[in-house]
Amino acid sequence: MATRVQFIHGLEGSPQGHKARLLDSCFEARAAAMDTSDFEGCVLLQADTINQFDPDVLVGSSFGGAVALALLQRGLWQGPTLLLAQAGLRYGLPALLPAGVPVWIVHGLRDVVIDPEDSRTLAAHGDPQQVRLIEVDDDHGLFSIVGNEDLVRWVNELAELA
Repeated sequence: MATRVQFIHGLEGSPQGHKARLLDSCFEARAAAMDTSDFEGCVLLQADTINQFDPDVLVGSSFGGAVALALLQRGLWQGPTLLLAQAGLRYGLPALLPAGVPVWIVHGLRDVVIDPEDSRTLAAHGDPQQVRLIEVDDDHGLFSIVGNEDLVRWVNELAELA
Protein backbone atom coordinates (compact mmCIF):
# COMPACT_ATOMS: atom_id res chain seq x y z
CA MET A 1 0.00 0.00 0.00
CA ALA A 2 1.30 3.45 -0.91
CA THR A 3 2.39 5.87 1.79
CA ARG A 4 -0.24 8.57 2.28
CA VAL A 5 1.23 12.08 2.53
CA GLN A 6 -0.66 15.27 3.32
CA PHE A 7 1.18 18.37 2.11
CA ILE A 8 0.40 21.82 3.53
CA HIS A 9 1.70 24.53 1.21
CA GLY A 10 3.18 27.89 2.12
CA LEU A 11 2.14 31.45 1.31
CA GLU A 12 3.74 31.32 -2.12
CA GLY A 13 3.15 27.62 -2.66
CA SER A 14 0.16 25.73 -3.95
CA PRO A 15 -1.10 22.20 -4.53
CA GLN A 16 0.60 22.49 -7.95
CA GLY A 17 4.01 23.65 -6.65
CA HIS A 18 7.32 21.78 -6.94
CA LYS A 19 7.11 20.07 -3.56
CA ALA A 20 3.47 19.08 -3.97
CA ARG A 21 4.08 17.67 -7.46
CA LEU A 22 7.09 15.65 -6.30
CA LEU A 23 5.16 14.19 -3.37
CA ASP A 24 2.23 13.40 -5.66
CA SER A 25 4.51 11.57 -8.08
CA CYS A 26 6.03 9.36 -5.35
CA PHE A 27 3.20 8.84 -2.85
CA GLU A 28 -0.54 8.88 -2.49
CA ALA A 29 -0.60 12.58 -1.73
CA ARG A 30 -3.19 15.18 -0.85
CA ALA A 31 -2.59 18.93 -0.94
CA ALA A 32 -5.62 21.09 -0.22
CA ALA A 33 -5.61 24.65 -1.57
CA MET A 34 -5.86 27.16 1.28
CA ASP A 35 -6.81 30.79 1.73
CA THR A 36 -3.58 31.72 3.49
CA SER A 37 -5.05 35.00 4.72
CA ASP A 38 -7.07 32.98 7.27
CA PHE A 39 -4.74 31.01 9.56
CA GLU A 40 -7.52 29.49 11.69
CA GLY A 41 -9.47 28.55 8.57
CA CYS A 42 -6.35 26.80 7.23
CA VAL A 43 -5.94 24.84 10.47
CA LEU A 44 -9.58 23.71 10.32
CA LEU A 45 -9.32 22.80 6.62
CA GLN A 46 -6.19 20.73 7.24
CA ALA A 47 -7.72 19.04 10.31
CA ASP A 48 -10.72 18.08 8.17
CA THR A 49 -8.39 16.77 5.46
CA ILE A 50 -6.53 14.67 8.06
CA ASN A 51 -9.83 13.16 9.20
CA GLN A 52 -10.92 12.35 5.63
CA PHE A 53 -7.56 11.31 4.13
CA ASP A 54 -5.90 9.60 7.14
CA PRO A 55 -2.29 10.36 6.12
CA ASP A 56 0.78 8.46 7.25
CA VAL A 57 2.98 11.58 7.17
CA LEU A 58 2.19 15.29 7.36
CA VAL A 59 4.49 17.72 5.51
CA GLY A 60 4.19 21.48 6.10
CA SER A 61 6.19 24.11 4.25
CA SER A 62 6.79 27.60 5.70
CA PHE A 63 3.27 28.95 6.45
CA GLY A 64 2.13 25.33 6.03
CA GLY A 65 4.69 24.39 8.67
CA ALA A 66 3.00 26.83 11.03
CA VAL A 67 -0.36 25.19 10.27
CA ALA A 68 1.17 21.74 10.85
CA LEU A 69 2.67 22.91 14.14
CA ALA A 70 -0.73 24.22 15.26
CA LEU A 71 -2.28 20.84 14.40
CA LEU A 72 0.38 19.09 16.49
CA GLN A 73 0.05 21.46 19.43
CA ARG A 74 -3.74 21.15 19.48
CA GLY A 75 -3.65 17.37 19.31
CA LEU A 76 -5.41 17.33 15.93
CA TRP A 77 -2.49 15.38 14.44
CA GLN A 78 -0.20 13.01 16.33
CA GLY A 79 1.76 11.30 13.58
CA PRO A 80 5.12 11.70 11.85
CA THR A 81 5.63 15.25 10.66
CA LEU A 82 8.14 16.96 8.39
CA LEU A 83 8.38 20.74 8.81
CA LEU A 84 10.13 22.62 5.99
CA ALA A 85 11.39 26.14 6.81
CA GLN A 86 8.57 26.28 9.35
CA ALA A 87 7.11 29.67 10.23
CA GLY A 88 5.28 28.64 13.40
CA LEU A 89 7.08 30.97 15.77
CA ARG A 90 6.42 33.87 13.38
CA TYR A 91 2.70 33.16 13.73
CA GLY A 92 2.89 33.37 17.52
CA LEU A 93 2.89 29.65 18.24
CA PRO A 94 4.92 28.53 21.24
CA ALA A 95 8.19 26.68 20.71
CA LEU A 96 6.72 23.38 21.88
CA LEU A 97 6.45 19.98 20.23
CA PRO A 98 4.32 17.14 21.62
CA ALA A 99 6.09 14.24 23.31
CA GLY A 100 6.21 10.91 21.55
CA VAL A 101 5.68 12.29 18.03
CA PRO A 102 8.43 12.09 15.40
CA VAL A 103 8.97 15.60 14.04
CA TRP A 104 11.76 16.37 11.63
CA ILE A 105 12.54 20.01 10.92
CA VAL A 106 14.40 21.02 7.76
CA HIS A 107 15.71 24.56 7.38
CA GLY A 108 17.99 26.24 4.86
CA LEU A 109 21.07 27.91 6.32
CA ARG A 110 20.71 30.76 3.80
CA ASP A 111 17.03 31.42 4.57
CA VAL A 112 16.46 35.19 4.83
CA VAL A 113 12.65 34.90 5.10
CA ILE A 114 12.47 32.78 8.27
CA ASP A 115 15.56 32.78 10.47
CA PRO A 116 16.95 29.24 10.85
CA GLU A 117 17.24 30.04 14.57
CA ASP A 118 13.43 29.68 14.78
CA SER A 119 13.74 26.02 13.81
CA ARG A 120 16.67 25.49 16.17
CA THR A 121 14.58 26.94 19.01
CA LEU A 122 11.60 24.73 18.14
CA ALA A 123 13.77 21.61 17.88
CA ALA A 124 15.31 22.34 21.29
CA HIS A 125 11.85 22.25 22.87
CA GLY A 126 10.88 18.81 21.65
CA ASP A 127 11.56 15.22 22.69
CA PRO A 128 15.24 14.62 21.76
CA GLN A 129 14.39 11.00 20.92
CA GLN A 130 11.75 12.10 18.39
CA VAL A 131 12.87 15.48 17.03
CA ARG A 132 15.49 15.82 14.33
CA LEU A 133 16.83 19.15 13.01
CA ILE A 134 18.23 19.00 9.49
CA GLU A 135 20.03 22.09 8.25
CA VAL A 136 20.77 22.26 4.53
CA ASP A 137 22.75 24.60 2.30
CA ASP A 138 19.75 26.30 0.72
CA ASP A 139 17.46 29.31 1.01
CA HIS A 140 13.81 29.56 2.06
CA GLY A 141 12.44 27.75 -0.99
CA LEU A 142 14.42 24.58 -0.22
CA PHE A 143 14.49 23.68 -3.92
CA SER A 144 17.61 21.53 -3.43
CA ILE A 145 15.66 18.94 -1.42
CA VAL A 146 13.24 18.56 -4.32
CA GLY A 147 15.98 18.23 -6.94
CA ASN A 148 18.10 15.73 -5.01
CA GLU A 149 15.02 13.90 -3.69
CA ASP A 150 15.98 14.26 -0.02
CA LEU A 151 12.33 15.24 0.50
CA VAL A 152 11.18 11.83 -0.75
CA ARG A 153 13.79 10.00 1.33
CA TRP A 154 12.83 11.83 4.51
CA VAL A 155 9.12 11.15 3.98
CA ASN A 156 9.88 7.46 3.46
CA GLU A 157 11.99 7.37 6.64
CA LEU A 158 9.28 9.13 8.64
CA ALA A 159 6.61 6.78 7.28
CA GLU A 160 8.60 3.86 8.70
CA LEU A 161 8.21 5.44 12.15
CA ALA A 162 4.41 5.53 11.91
